[in-house]
Amino acid sequence: MKPIYSTLLWTGIFAAAMAVLESAVVVYLRALYYPEGFVFPLKMMDQQILVTEIFREAATIVMLFTIGVISTKSWISRFAVFIYAFAIWDIFYYIYLVFLLGWPPSLLTWDLLFLIPVTWAGPVLAPVINSLTMILLAIVILYSRLKDETFRLTFYEWLLLIAGSLIVIFAYTRPYMEYMLDRYSIYEIVHFRGNTKLIEYSAGFIPVKFSWVIYSLGQLLFFWSIIHVMLRMRRK
Repeated sequence: MKPIYSTLLWTGIFAAAMAVLESAVVVYLRALYYPEGFVFPLKMMDQQILVTEIFREAATIVMLFTIGVISTKSWISRFAVFIYAFAIWDIFYYIYLVFLLGWPPSLLTWDLLFLIPVTWAGPVLAPVINSLTMILLAIVILYSRLKDETFRLTFYEWLLLIAGSLIVIFAYTRPYMEYMLDRYSIYEIVHFRGNTKLIEYSAGFIPVKFSWVIYSLGQLLFFWSIIHVMLRMRRK
């Protein structure tokens, strides 16, 4: 068990420290664009800053994935460390925002989650639940790997995780896409750079209703995959 504890400890410290940088960027951006406090609709951002934000998000994912790669030798363990790091980073990001800005006032407060490949939005509670689920999945995988060095996720378990991920992503992106598709095509939405009118229109997006039913379906698939792994390992 010691290797697991050591990996989880140091990965958690790294991810929590990364969350400080993430929250610091948000503090700066909100001081520039939302001095009165962050609310939808979004303020118009300079295109260079917007593109920089997208590259920063991509770089963050690469850094978290890299930690998984260098932490262990097997790819299934690397995947587990990656999602664990991602989850710790996400949770501490919100903890720091509460400490620094007193935001969010509620777990049901809407937040802008990602910009890749389109805008993701949802109540803060939703990504927090996802993060807790990822931590559980990571621990189950690492523990199973410790007990059996040949452990792998089965095709069925991967299918559940991938399907659950796509459903959850759909729940996050649905409000924005429904708003944008009233005027623009998917190609135009993804290739927004240089289209000032599209950017101005997207800034008027105000999320109203989150698809909790769709989101919950994705979460159920996550949980069933985790339960399936636990039952399979118990039979072994």
